[in-house]
Amino acid sequence: MSANPYPLGLRLDGRQVVVVGGGAVATRRVPALLDAGADVLLVAPELTPALQARVDAGRLRWVPRRFVPEDLDGAWLVQVAIDDPAAAAAVSAVADERRIFCVRADDRAAATAWTPAVTRQGPVTVAVLGGGDPRRAMTVRDAIRDLLAARKGPLLTPGVEEGALPNSTGGRVALVGSGPGDPELITVKGWRLLTEADVVVADRLVPGLLLDELRPDVELVDASKIPYGPSRAQEEINQILVDRALAGAAVVRLKGGDPYVFGRGGEELLACAAAGVPVTVVPGVTSSIAAPAAAGIPVTHRGVAHEFTVVSGHVAPDSPASLVRWDALAGLRGTLVILMGLKNLAAIAETLIAHGRSPQTPAAVVQEATTGTQRVLRSTLEAVAADVHTAEVRPPAVVVVGDVVGALDA
Repeated sequence: MSANPYPLGLRLDGRQVVVVGGGAVATRRVPALLDAGADVLLVAPELTPALQARVDAGRLRWVPRRFVPEDLDGAWLVQVAIDDPAAAAAVSAVADERRIFCVRADDRAAATAWTPAVTRQGPVTVAVLGGGDPRRAMTVRDAIRDLLAARKGPLLTPGVEEGALPNSTGGRVALVGSGPGDPELITVKGWRLLTEADVVVADRLVPGLLLDELRPDVELVDASKIPYGPSRAQEEINQILVDRALAGAAVVRLKGGDPYVFGRGGEELLACAAAGVPVTVVPGVTSSIAAPAAAGIPVTHRGVAHEFTVVSGHVAPDSPASLVRWDALAGLRGTLVILMGLKNLAAIAETLIAHGRSPQTPAAVVQEATTGTQRVLRSTLEAVAADVHTAEVRPPAVVVVGDVVGALDA
């Protein structure tokens, strides 16, 4: 190459981009084009299942044949994603005649445009061109990504200097699920928002290592809700979120599991909405699925269970405050997952058996799932409460009832 490439960010929203080829390369390239809002036309005799799914969903158009010059009518960009050099050269020749930039997966030297190695951190996109060497570009990209990931300050946004809080109209709240206990199970988006936060309001069950990585200047509010013990009123938590956000802070409400699975995230969203505070909800890996999985128990399994139900057991079955139809659950054939149910486990088991569930139904209890102190107790429905007491199993623990408990046993 006689000259360095000129870096440029293309705004493709609503503009036609033609992708020639329907194999693995196209499968990798198409999602970023769709994310940019491009009107993607895919030209290929056959497609991978992933591309076919996007066609079926109406996210892109597909012409099931080989490329013809007319396919570039109205195009702003063409990506050649085939490994046939002669066919690729023919496409790029047509693009060159029409002054359409052309990316070629088979020959970067013959292309008029390169796709960079990219890493994204929220609104920040970093693109690396490696002088025609994709491996070099990826190596540099990965190093930059690691530096951004390790950064302990908010990413720069327009009009806000590094280290400064957003102004009074820029405060926001993110309801972030931190997952079941392993700090690596927080989502990428959740982790990024946590690193950008000015204030973190954390529950008792969030992974402690996530809090250890917060910047020293972050305000950490302990909103622990210890079961059957002292707790901070939900109204006070709501007010903290609103007050900090209205003062201009980026607030993360960090919760164990998922914000909307017995996490009272809906109440917090409504409180913020009433105060005019924008809210982002970041789903988390819920322990109702993660705990059984960590114990080697699939909540569904072919020929064993076609359904699973998640209920809260914090209210006794005979309590007027209970909203659970335990009699109806007893008649189901699928898997029953009970959260916050240790205190009432004996009553729950008795109620299920009284309404028809077999006493010999396999049951398991997973304590502190996905952590280094995880414990798994296997039993039966009639014996599980006594076994939990004998083994001194303590919260947090997830109870699983159903034949799936032994589905993967050798």
